Amino acid sequence: MIKNYFKTAWRNIVKHRFYSIVNVVGLFAGITFTLLIGAYVWGELQVNKKLLHANNQYFLKSEGGLDITTLGPLSKAMKEHYPNLIKNYYRWDGITSVASKGDKHFRENIQLGDSTLLFMYGFGLLYGDARTALVNPYSVVITKEIAIKYFAKKDAVGETIGIQSFSGSQHDFIVTGVLKDIPENSVTHLNDDNNNTFFIPTNTFAYFGRADFESWSNVYIPSYIELQNNVSVNTVDRAINQLIQENAADIIKKTLTVHPVLLTDYYLTKNNGLVKRMLYTLSFIGLFILLMAIVNFINMAISSSSARVREIGVRKVMGGVKKQIIFQFLTESTLLVLIATLLALMAYPLLTPVFADMIGKPIAALFSFPLYFVLIPVAIVIIVGLLAGLYPAFVLSSIKSADAVKGKLRTVKESILLRKSLVGFQFCIAIIVMIGAFIISQQLNYFFNGQLGYNKEFIVTAQVPRDWSPAGVQKMETIRNEFAALPRISSATLSYEIPNGMNGGNPPIYKMGEDSTKAISMQLLITDQNYLSTYQIPLKAGEFLSDAGNDSGKIVLNEKAVEALGWKNAAAAIGQQVKIPGDRTIFTIKGVTNDFHFGSMQQTISPMLFFNVQFAPNYRYLSFKIKPGNITASIETIQKKWSQLIPGSSFEYQFMDDTLKNLYANEMQLKKAAFTATVLSLIIVLLGILGLVSLSIHKRVKEISIRKVLGASVPNITLLFIKEFMVVVGIAAIIACPVAWYLMKKWLNNYAYRVTLTIQPFLWPIIALGLVTLLLIAVQTLKAALVNPMKNLRSE
Repeated sequence: MIKNYFKTAWRNIVKHRFYSIVNVVGLFAGITFTLLIGAYVWGELQVNKKLLHANNQYFLKSEGGLDITTLGPLSKAMKEHYPNLIKNYYRWDGITSVASKGDKHFRENIQLGDSTLLFMYGFGLLYGDARTALVNPYSVVITKEIAIKYFAKKDAVGETIGIQSFSGSQHDFIVTGVLKDIPENSVTHLNDDNNNTFFIPTNTFAYFGRADFESWSNVYIPSYIELQNNVSVNTVDRAINQLIQENAADIIKKTLTVHPVLLTDYYLTKNNGLVKRMLYTLSFIGLFILLMAIVNFINMAISSSSARVREIGVRKVMGGVKKQIIFQFLTESTLLVLIATLLALMAYPLLTPVFADMIGKPIAALFSFPLYFVLIPVAIVIIVGLLAGLYPAFVLSSIKSADAVKGKLRTVKESILLRKSLVGFQFCIAIIVMIGAFIISQQLNYFFNGQLGYNKEFIVTAQVPRDWSPAGVQKMETIRNEFAALPRISSATLSYEIPNGMNGGNPPIYKMGEDSTKAISMQLLITDQNYLSTYQIPLKAGEFLSDAGNDSGKIVLNEKAVEALGWKNAAAAIGQQVKIPGDRTIFTIKGVTNDFHFGSMQQTISPMLFFNVQFAPNYRYLSFKIKPGNITASIETIQKKWSQLIPGSSFEYQFMDDTLKNLYANEMQLKKAAFTATVLSLIIVLLGILGLVSLSIHKRVKEISIRKVLGASVPNITLLFIKEFMVVVGIAAIIACPVAWYLMKKWLNNYAYRVTLTIQPFLWPIIALGLVTLLLIAVQTLKAALVNPMKNLRSE
């Protein structure tokens, strides 16, 4: 019996293949997109959860300093002083340096860390002994990809690789381990700038000239702790800050507070919860698209079912009972949903690379999900199949046999209002998605083309070898001048920072004569005298730093810093003196720059403080302003000069536009996802309109013919159908606009600097959707209206 239901269902699907294809394609698009979004969201939720003892792993987050770093000895001291609270600890310092093997020279991300890394988090080794891999100085553990990159094989244990120190010397490091593939986490990949692939023990820190891990003045170390079982986080919190009060300098005691954050939560909540907001947004987009596809499917099922009234009548006359007819309709709708779901599952592995490229992250394969995930497609098939089949199954099966055989629906009115409401819902969602995509695009354009306060065009940055000494600075300034003399280079600058949000510290500054407790924390930028001219940052008052060597006590502030310290204007600050608490040096303000966006526009511009690189000999970047024209030739010129001036160091450059893309990576992902959702929502809506209009024309073909016989023109007949849908579009727009305004206003409020909502983002999507809908309806109705009316009226 069940076999007959499926055979009959399949015959009906094949018989009405056009509507079946429209139904399946729409639902397939919605299910596929939702599966991809769901896989991405699930993957993001798994970050840090696959670490060993993940529920007891905590990251030490700072307030009053760099939030991702804290005092070097803190986590180790916690283990030593409170072994009843702390089971283990891990600290690391992130650097970059040039690794060399033969003629291969690449700048790599290096993690100087405690030997507890492998055991504390459960990271396994493909090759090597985990007990000794991070014990001896000048040993290194590398990833599988690095082993293949330098040694053309995975088992590189025992091989040597040269790594540069910051003074330019080179030392061979012995490979003592090759890591297995490790899950995404916040231990080896704290942010987008440090996906570390080289792991070196802390006993080698002196070779790289890094600050001592055991110094309580070192505030630049990311730190982690593992709690003993059943330990209260509040107890640990109090113990941490007690150690700070007992050991840190006075200024640190006053400004620094450290809190443990569960590592499984940290990834989602960092950067003001940016990742969590992104996941919520994408989840809603995915659900809306799926809901649109389901509504479209249900609407088509309702519309097409009324064409099968005679079939129902014949079934009843032949002895078919109501429950058989109900089961038949439910079988057909469920079979269609099953086909769409199977197609979506088959397309998933094919579309995964495309979607992964769009969002910039790998997407999990189907077999990597937990077994219980199989219930999701099963639930989709059952729930959507039942929803789509309920109306024809229960309502049309109740028609009297006599009326049904005649094809009459007088006993059961067609739910026109329901169908129009469902179509209106689809239009509403499509308009909201389109408006959202428009505004997200506007905001991103504002990020890249708005008033950054500096000129990012034609700026190329590259990291350089570091010799953080007066002699090293002098050498790099000589190299900088040789680059600046190249005919294709407008200017070049040496600095520790570029405008990517990652500065070297946040020292507190207070005015001479005032209490040091009034010190204002400022973003520190260490640059040479060419920084303003290269980035074209306007000078508000005074002078910028000079190369004359007499700037040891001179600093430059931005307008925000002047305002924060209490001076009326930039000119009033020139010549004034300030101090850093605990430091004997008295600094004189030499100049004031205009405000500019050093980091993301999510945050307001912070007070900034410029030190001369000759005074604070720390640097990381050379930035080049290249002349417009042949950019490829300019890069080749720099690369050739680089190999002459800095041999053994790779020239790995990045345009400032690409740096900004990294800064706004989540927003870029959201923009791509929103535009994909827009395309899909349009496809689903238009498929729905295509099917509904075709059905409507099919049912009203005699009406169209009679109207033509009575003198109606083709435009009049076309307008008849257009009116029906344009009213629905209008009502959907009235509902969608306030909803979209509320949602996008809330999203924009996360940014300190944002676009102003105008009528354009609301008007253009509505016009575009209206025009496409109008065109689609017009094409179909014109075809029907141009048919000879006598052909359709012969049977009358």
